[in-house]
Amino acid sequence: MKQIGLNNFQVRKHNKALFMMFMWRHKRLSKSQLAQLSGLTIPATTKILDELIDEGKIDHSAIALSHRGLNSGSFQLPESGPWTLCMCITPTRIEFQLADAQLVAKGECQQKAISAATPDALLNEIEALWRQVCQQWPKKKINLALAVHGQVDPVTGVSQHMPQAAWKAPVQLKYLLEERLSIEVRVDNDCIMLTLAEKWLNRNQQGEFCVINVDYGIGSSFVINGEIFRGNLYGSGQIGHTIIAPHGSLCSCGRQGCLETVASLSALKQAARLRNRALPPLTNRQLLAQWQAGDPWIADWVHHAAEAIGMSLYNFLNTLNINQIWLYGRSCAFGESWRKTIIQQIDFNPFDPRDSLKNRATNIHFGLLDRASQLLGIGYLYVENGELAPLSKLL
Repeated sequence: MKQIGLNNFQVRKHNKALFMMFMWRHKRLSKSQLAQLSGLTIPATTKILDELIDEGKIDHSAIALSHRGLNSGSFQLPESGPWTLCMCITPTRIEFQLADAQLVAKGECQQKAISAATPDALLNEIEALWRQVCQQWPKKKINLALAVHGQVDPVTGVSQHMPQAAWKAPVQLKYLLEERLSIEVRVDNDCIMLTLAEKWLNRNQQGEFCVINVDYGIGSSFVINGEIFRGNLYGSGQIGHTIIAPHGSLCSCGRQGCLETVASLSALKQAARLRNRALPPLTNRQLLAQWQAGDPWIADWVHHAAEAIGMSLYNFLNTLNINQIWLYGRSCAFGESWRKTIIQQIDFNPFDPRDSLKNRATNIHFGLLDRASQLLGIGYLYVENGELAPLSKLL
């Protein structure tokens, strides 16, 4: 591969993107804070800020962030500009959170139960909800960012496969919604939503981490060197389809014994159905209540499910050597014993210098972001697909 140097234009473009990254993460910063975060001198910082102001990407404010010495105010993202309606959608439910031009939440996150038997019915539900929000804010242009359960092509915005859906064919969500609504639409997987939320809203986040979403299915997403790793075919993170039991149950992907068939909430519901064929199917809420009441069968299932997740994670950790993992999804309600069982499965790693379970346990945590913040994560697709391209893409 040919190696090339950076000219002044490329360096300046990279530094401006770096400043915008800081601004989106912190929303408001002083000149000295930006200089400290970037490692640049005050004169260099001043020049970059002037250019960003001229380009309309940031605004100067008289609001001071410090009362010591001379103060030149602070800098913030513009308050004008399109808002974003962030949605997480399945065929049975839409969760949504409105965000302003700075991607700050406006109002409370909400959810709506739906019953979409066809792709067109799902599109109608999304459109109706978007129009309802627009009526509440008639003077605002509101774009749409969708987090979709299942396999998604983030470039074309096509939902390739949506679990729980009655249909099997791909759905061109981005194209069809942009045609209907005449706005800009972004689409990606719901696990990417969680990863973007951690990346942008957890200011103490490391440059490399993994999010595991254990819910109806099991998904994962990896951030490596500060960037989400997707793979050339956008199939990275399919931990739910690692094989745990080669001769096990048939998975929706067509193979047998995937992790999802052993450790997801859909697997728990299926197992409960097989045990009590004469009774109506139990909901996840009912199964969780039985687990909390000490049902020995469910307790045993939860333990084995956590072991299976830990075994899959062990393989991923040995491959990628990522040691910070955030757990999300409704299965987190199984609590600390569930988490500790996962940790025990990855405790022995011959390539890890740490020698105590206590130290390792600090590396697998329950996600701390509330649901509103999680939903805001999908809105950062506009940021990542805009001026904040990786340096390799700026060359």
